[in-house]
Amino acid sequence: MPPLQSSVRTPYLRLDFNAWVFLIPTLIFFVGYQVYPIFRVVWISFTDFEFLSKEPANWVGFNNYITAFNDPLLWASLGRAALFTAMFLPGTIIFPLLLAILVDRVQHPRLATFYRVVLLIPALIPSTLVFVLWKWMYNYQVGPINYLLVEVFELFTFQNAPQWLGGTDLTLPSIAIMEVWWGLGYHSIFFLAGLAAIPKDMVEAARLDGANEWNVFWHVTLPRLAPIMMILVVLRFGTSMAVIDEYLIFGGFNRASPTYTWTIFMYDQAFNLGLWRQGFAAAIGMIGAVVMVFFVAILLYIFRPRG
Repeated sequence: MPPLQSSVRTPYLRLDFNAWVFLIPTLIFFVGYQVYPIFRVVWISFTDFEFLSKEPANWVGFNNYITAFNDPLLWASLGRAALFTAMFLPGTIIFPLLLAILVDRVQHPRLATFYRVVLLIPALIPSTLVFVLWKWMYNYQVGPINYLLVEVFELFTFQNAPQWLGGTDLTLPSIAIMEVWWGLGYHSIFFLAGLAAIPKDMVEAARLDGANEWNVFWHVTLPRLAPIMMILVVLRFGTSMAVIDEYLIFGGFNRASPTYTWTIFMYDQAFNLGLWRQGFAAAIGMIGAVVMVFFVAILLYIFRPRG
C-alpha cells in the first residue's frame, strides 16, 4: 500500500516542481525590483544615508521619523495630497460608470465597437503629450479655455481671467480634471466588462417585476459592479495620493503651492535642495506609505463583498 501511495503522489510532486521552475524568473524579478527596494528604503530611513557621500551611513534610529513628524510641512503636504484625492477619486468612478452604461445601451455592434475604441484613445496618449496639451489649454494668455471664457462667452476679461496653474487655488482642481479625462475611457472599459458579465435575464426579470431604471441600476447593476469599483478605488487612491510627475510639471518646488505634496517634499529633500538627506526623505516616504496603507484598508472594508 505505501509504494502505491508514493507512485500516485510522485506525478503531482513533479508537476509542482516544474511549475516552480517556470516561476523562478518572475520570483527573481519580484524580489529584485519589489521586495528588496522596500527593505532597502526601510533601512535607509533609519540612517543618515547620503548617496554621494563616501562615508558609510550611520544608524540614527527614529531620528528621521521624529524630525519628519515635527515638521509642519509634512502634515500640510499630506493634507494637499488628500485634498487632491478627494477631488479626483469620485470622478474616477462616477463619470466612467455613467459613460459605460450609455455605451452598453448601444445595440449596433459596429457602433458599439467604435465607441469602445474612441474611449481608449486618451489612455494611449503618452503622459508627456497629455501634460503639454493640458498645460497649453490652461495657459493664462493663449489657452483655449480662457479664450472661450473671455472672447466667446465674455464672462471675464484678460485682466481677471482664471489662472488655472501657477500655484493658485485652481491648480489642484485643474490637475484633477485632467486626470479624470485621461483615465475616463480606460476606467469605462472596466465597467463595460462588468456590465457584460451581468446576466440579461436578471435585468429583464427585474423589469417584469415592475422595477424602473433606477431600481434596476441600484439593486441589480450596482451591487454586481462593486468588485470592479473596489479595484478602481483602491488602485486610483494609491496613484492619486502618490502623484509626482504632474506636480513637478505644473507646480514645481514652490512650498506654498498646493502641488507641494508629500511626494514633492520627499523628492525635494533627497535630490533638489543639495542637502542629500536621503535618510530623511526615505522616512517621509515610509510615513506616506503607511498612511496610504491605512486608508486602503478602510476602503477595502467599505467595498467588501456583502451577501
